[in-house]
Amino acid sequence: MLLLILSLLEAQAEDRKVLVFGDSLSAGYGLQAGEGWVALLAERTQAAGLPVAVINASISGETTRGGLRRLSDVLSRQAPDVVVLELGGNDGLRGYPIGQIHSNLSEMVKTIKATGAEVLLVSIPLPPNYGPRYVRAFQGAFEAVAAAEEVRLVPFTRSLLPLDEDMMQADGIHPTAKAQPLMLEALWPALAPLLGEGAADMAPQESREAATLP
Repeated sequence: MLLLILSLLEAQAEDRKVLVFGDSLSAGYGLQAGEGWVALLAERTQAAGLPVAVINASISGETTRGGLRRLSDVLSRQAPDVVVLELGGNDGLRGYPIGQIHSNLSEMVKTIKATGAEVLLVSIPLPPNYGPRYVRAFQGAFEAVAAAEEVRLVPFTRSLLPLDEDMMQADGIHPTAKAQPLMLEALWPALAPLLGEGAADMAPQESREAATLP
């Protein structure tokens, strides 16, 4: 069953709205409420007093096709200033055609840009057992869309997580609560400049602590 986790901080008129539109990696699959990287982002900006409202419209199991179908409605209802687009992982795990993934990502980015919102595109790594040709083509789809649409691209690579079994859930796909600060750290350099004045010079406290774990 698809799970929808929708969290919206009460926004003042001047707040900059950040919409996270993704799948289970952003929906917090297997985690307690408040443990996911999106929740940590909301906590961080709120604690710093930044005029930012974080909206999580991610659904576990979502694909680029499903995301494209519901994107316009979400954009209309939420009117975000920034959209973190984190979809495609389920397409890749199911072996969907690369052309289809590329087309759906491209259409979503164009739809977001047409509203005036800025886009941060996040790519997802595939396990090596999918074969080097498919894995390269999959990553290439994200790179091609980012280049063509001139948007920022941030890869969620497995290398950002230390070789620690506590970082991954039993399925070997979803990061644990311990890994969430590192995921936020990976996104922060690209995301912070989009959050407004004062955010670019900040570094997530949780990420600094996680980086010093033995």
